[in-house]
Parts: sequence; structure tokens; C-alpha cells
Amino acid sequence: MITRPSSKQALNWAGQALLYGLFALLIGLFSRWPPYRHLAADQSLIKLSFSHHGQPVAPCRLLSAAELAKLPPNMRTPKVCPRERVPVTVELELDGKTVLRHIAPPAGLSKDGASSAYHRIQVAAGEHLLKVRLKDSPAGPGKTDFDYQREARVTLAPGRILVIDFDVEKGGIVLQ
Repeated sequence: MITRPSSKQALNWAGQALLYGLFALLIGLFSRWPPYRHLAADQSLIKLSFSHHGQPVAPCRLLSAAELAKLPPNMRTPKVCPRERVPVTVELELDGKTVLRHIAPPAGLSKDGASSAYHRIQVAAGEHLLKVRLKDSPAGPGKTDFDYQREARVTLAPGRILVIDFDVEKGGIVLQ
């Protein structure tokens, strides 16, 4: 036998439908208002984002016969290579002014992982001279130069994003 819902149950269902409708209306309202602008109308964004392994801090070396004899038999490898990697240094220069200098330490307990960096820089839209430099090798006597350099004249449209990445297979510093 089918029973009809009581008037109290019908009122509960109607109230619940009304509240769900108001909730959906509020979600719709706040998804469109207030309008969100991630940049001002005359601004552009430069994003520097990379993950790169620096070179080992020292070159591999061959062990002498005396050093090998001191080691247990299961650890006698003739070549010893350090695990630790060099921190990666990156510089970003815009129109002759250095706007970013970042030293990214290697990840991991043994400092043998990739160095990562992520930075957002708001700039005025228009044409700019951009210089990006990256160093991933150990400093030697008299060595202060960067290993990778890229200079380009870029035109940044308002509201647009320029991404700077690093990919050895694509030649180093990549502008997208």
C-alpha cells in the first residue's frame, strides 16, 4: 500500500529544495563577481621555472693501490665519484637592471638531487631587453663566468606570460 507524504514532509522537501537553490545561486554569483584580474591592464608576467642537476662538486678520481688495499674487498672500486652537486645560480636582467639573482641548492640529504627554482616577476608590458644567465659548474680558480647565457629582445603584450625554462636538449635557456 502506497502512502502519501504528510504535509510536514512535503514542507521539509520544499524547504530543502529552496536552500539548495539559494546555495547554487550564490555559487553562480561568486563565480562571476567580483571580476578577478591576475595582472593590471598594463602589466605582463615573467615566470622563471626550472629543475636542473648541477655538475658534481669535484671530478671522479682513481684510487691508488694502497687506498684500495685499505678497503674491504666488497668496496674495492677503482674510481670514486662524489655524490654532492653544485648549487645552480641563475640571474635575470631586464633592460640593464638585475631583477633576480637566485642560488638554488641541490635537493636531497646527500645534496645530490636537482636544484629547482620558481619565481614570478611582474613587469610593464612592452619591449624589453632580457638577459638570463645560469651557472651549474663548480667554481675553479678564476672562474666566475656563467655556463649558459641567453639574451633576447622580447615584446610582452599586456596580460601575457613569458616562461623561462632550462632544457639542455634544447640548447639551454628556453623562452616560451
